[in-house]
Parts: sequence; C-alpha cells; structure tokens
Amino acid sequence: QPQLVESGGGSVQAGGALRLSCTASEWTRSWMAWFRQAPGKEREAVAAIFTGGPSPFAMHVNAVRGRFTISEDNAKHTLSLQMNNLKPEDTAMYYCAARWGGTWGDWQDQHAWSDWGQGTEVTVSS
Repeated sequence: QPQLVESGGGSVQAGGALRLSCTASEWTRSWMAWFRQAPGKEREAVAAIFTGGPSPFAMHVNAVRGRFTISEDNAKHTLSLQMNNLKPEDTAMYYCAARWGGTWGDWQDQHAWSDWGQGTEVTVSS
C-alpha cells in the first residue's frame, strides 16, 4: 500500500493561488484523486486522474472546473493540484487518494478509494 504525503497547503486571500503536491512511496495505482473536507461537512471529490490508458485523462467537479487542474508526474511519483482564483468556499483539508481500479461512474465516492494521505490544510480569506 503506497504512502501518500500531501504538501503545499496554506493561507491565501481570495483570488490567490496554491499548488498542492502529493508524493507516493510507490507509483502503482492507475487512479489518483484529490478530495477535500470543510469543517462540519462531508468529504467531497475535487478532481481525479486516470493514468491507465494511452494518455492521462482527468475530470474535475463543477465547483472547481476552470480554476483547478489536476496533473501527475510519473517520473517523480507526484500528483499535483494547481488551484487558481481561490474562493473562501475552497477552505478545507485537502486529501490525496489512490486506487487500483474503478470507473468514472464512482470516482466521486470517497468509499471507492483505498489509499489516503493525511491531508494538507487550505484556508482562503475574503
């Protein structure tokens, strides 16, 4: 089971940017994702990337599409989340997740992911 370690969180003002990184101890999962959990709320999906095909394919939830971009660097065993034009509602703990298999039909279900990091906190002030 890979160890996932997130970094890059911090405090920014609305409109600012952050880049989160997730380093994996082993790069054996074809699915990787970012989730987030705001205080008092359920953990929710942010973006996922599938690297098991001829080229990586990514999806983002509507709330972040056009502002956030998920990407992966296979050589560095690193998953990234570039977050631009941050909003106060983006404030949350952000988690990296990984899994062996799955479909795009269940990627937003946190229970469909087997491996998790400890999270990195993002705070956006207005």
